[in-house]
Amino acid sequence: MKTIGLIGGMSWESTAIYYARLNQQMQRRRGGFSSAEILLRSVDFARIVALQQRGAWDEAAEDMIAQARALERGGADMVLICTNTMHRVADAVAQAISVPLLHIVDVVAAALKARGLRRPLLLATRYTMEQDFWLGRMRDRHGLSPLVPASADDRGLVHTVIFDELCHGLVRDASRAAFCAVIESGKLAGADGVILGCTEIGMLIGPNDTELPIFDSTFLHADAALDLALAEPPD
Repeated sequence: MKTIGLIGGMSWESTAIYYARLNQQMQRRRGGFSSAEILLRSVDFARIVALQQRGAWDEAAEDMIAQARALERGGADMVLICTNTMHRVADAVAQAISVPLLHIVDVVAAALKARGLRRPLLLATRYTMEQDFWLGRMRDRHGLSPLVPASADDRGLVHTVIFDELCHGLVRDASRAAFCAVIESGKLAGADGVILGCTEIGMLIGPNDTELPIFDSTFLHADAALDLALAEPPD
């Protein structure tokens, strides 16, 4: 089994979900006392949020590169950035290490295409919804046509709930209802699925909250890492 390297702490709430998912799925696949081989670098999220707010993406890239290189030196056979927003710098990180970086957009796109879907609604931070690093990769590399909430107020609501509530472990029924309203608007605009494109949103929204199929980027990313960790080497 290969060792999975996680860059986490952004937020630690979702990193805990990654850790649990990897080990739960490993035990489901292998049984007994099986658990995943994991290395974790958990950063101070306050530092990363400050860089995001300043638009200091070059500095953020340097930080993520340092974390990825530390994981590689420690024996990681792959690296995951356990946050959608910080995939803003994923290409720079991938170029700085010699082990694979498992890109969250590619994993989500593969799941969408396996279901024959093309116009998913992306719920995420403002950085992810309004910059092009996530949506552009979906379009250019995978030929998909993702949507974001059309209203700036709706995008602001999603962003605020993520940072002010979910990143602090707060899960509120009122916020769930508000997200469901945003999803319903997306459905009326032609969305054929919903991407939980921030790694905390699965704490709030699940398959029972909408008729549209849900694609939880956290679970999909973790499961793809386990697939790669357990893959047999070619003959």
